[in-house]
Amino acid sequence: METTYRIKDGKGSNGAGTTLYLTRHGQTEWNLEGRLQGKLDSPLTPQGLLHASWLSESLAGTALDAIYSSSSPRALRTAEILRGSRPLEIKAVDELREVHMGDWEGRVGSEIEAASPDAYHAFWNTPHLYEPANGGESFVELGERVVPAIERILSDNRGRSILVVTHAGVLNLLMTAFRGLPLSEMWRPPILQSTCLCKIVYDSEGATVELHGDVSHYREQA
Repeated sequence: METTYRIKDGKGSNGAGTTLYLTRHGQTEWNLEGRLQGKLDSPLTPQGLLHASWLSESLAGTALDAIYSSSSPRALRTAEILRGSRPLEIKAVDELREVHMGDWEGRVGSEIEAASPDAYHAFWNTPHLYEPANGGESFVELGERVVPAIERILSDNRGRSILVVTHAGVLNLLMTAFRGLPLSEMWRPPILQSTCLCKIVYDSEGATVELHGDVSHYREQA
């Protein structure tokens, strides 16, 4: 049977009154070069910093009670920008780091595809069947670490507004879970661009996805 993750708030309550904002870090140098990052890191580009500042301005009037981030530097830097002047600690969470891609990390996608076409195709097209031979994680293993992490965050912050900064793979998997879709659907549109915003609101009936990959904070550039 195919894996379908379902996110609870950790202790069986429906978490009414909780609002969860999720975003992906800003564009990095390796994003621009088409290199896979995973647990490795590269700095935010000027575009990445700009997009983060635009989202920060868009969220300036939004009440936030807690900010969590992947412990990867690119996510933490994005979280710092999004925090703005709020007197909140950014809580780094190792479990929110990107899927580990083993020896693919730091290499461009076209090079990986040429060397390992079947594995590369499975990674992007049949994620539920992807079994890494590169020393990295499967997407099932990714779900086993990120879903409990989000459930703990929700459980610890019932009735509050929370911002979480993470990565493309993690965010796609989580949004698939919030929509009740199987793991095979994790790469289906919309494409979750850098600093896109997702919003999940809990009420007495459960969770509702109000935003999914929203980039309305993007502006025209001269």
